[in-house]
Amino acid sequence: MAHKITDACVSCGACEATCPVGAIAPGDTTYVVDPDVCIDCGACEDGCPTGAIKAAE
Repeated sequence: MAHKITDACVSCGACEATCPVGAIAPGDTTYVVDPDVCIDCGACEDGCPTGAIKAAE
């Protein structure tokens, strides 16, 4: 399952830079993960300084 970005996102862009498949892009208020592209590697979760990215349940 794809990772999700929560409301704790401060739109810093760190996650976008860590995604090896380009599944993360700026959204209206936070960054968003495209679940059709995400390979569930967790790189974005490790790269998020605010802990705003979680594995989807």
